[in-house]
Amino acid sequence: MALSNNDIFKKLRVALKLRDDEIVKILELVDFKVSKSEIGSFFRNEKHPKYVECGDQILRNFLNGLVIHLRGPMPKKEVKK
Repeated sequence: MALSNNDIFKKLRVALKLRDDEIVKILELVDFKVSKSEIGSFFRNEKHPKYVECGDQILRNFLNGLVIHLRGPMPKKEVKK
């Protein structure tokens, strides 16, 4: 029984105690714009008429933004001459 992207997203939201507005801010860290209502549609019951499947791109961008949110931005690499 494999987990869907929606299941993974839900579990991360609960484990990290994130609200929808915090998720929007995390996605903005990687320049990915999404509204709170779009985020809410990922967490609905699968049988709900407004349910939307979470795509790989959204989950990937959320995870990348989460790294920046928790660790901070990566330091600039120095160019050696």
